[in-house]
Amino acid sequence: MTWDVQVRKLLRHRDSRFQLDVRFESDAKHLALFGPSGAGKTLTLKMIAGIATPDAGRIVLAGRTLYQRDAGVDLPPQARRLGYVFQDYALFPHLTVRQNIAFGLRRGWANPARDADDAAVTRWIDAFGLRPQAGHHPHQISGGQRQRTALARALVNEPQALLLDEPFAALDRSLRQKLRRELRDLQAGIAIPTLLITHDEEDLDMLASEIVHLKEGAVGSAPAREEARA
Repeated sequence: MTWDVQVRKLLRHRDSRFQLDVRFESDAKHLALFGPSGAGKTLTLKMIAGIATPDAGRIVLAGRTLYQRDAGVDLPPQARRLGYVFQDYALFPHLTVRQNIAFGLRRGWANPARDADDAAVTRWIDAFGLRPQAGHHPHQISGGQRQRTALARALVNEPQALLLDEPFAALDRSLRQKLRRELRDLQAGIAIPTLLITHDEEDLDMLASEIVHLKEGAVGSAPAREEARA
């Protein structure tokens, strides 16, 4: 699958401004956007997902145009067929694990029933070992279980690609290492490409087959450390 992303956006806040101009093409199955905080990684991911709108450019995934300003194409998020896992997971606190996962199948905003029995939901509950927690609410489960719930919700619709926004940032070191291994195993077990954003080099070592380096809103060259390692 080929990523073709060219997006520009100017952000203004009082007397400051941030110009993002990101361009990359890749056919890597597991791509990572890597860079320090404030480099524009999350903004780029949100524009790919359709949560934020570029000022100009295009976003083409596997030959399918999701956004192209001069052609008037701007598919809504639900039409882009992309799974999105937020940094804080964005689980609904009043819904159970099963309901949170089932919400990924909803077309409206009505809450799924507590006893909703959908084969796709049950498949991902079992795939992530969440059956004992299926009736629990987010505050009743561990950080790792919350992440698995968010992943299951993103995957339940069989997306064309999975977008991951700093998925380990909120976890302690030992849990990060464990969940990296789980995500690596997930990547190996499903055919869905992933686009990961991170500032952690350990994520790159385990989860990325190709890296796009972002700095101050633009794509740059690899740092000297990585060039030396290559």
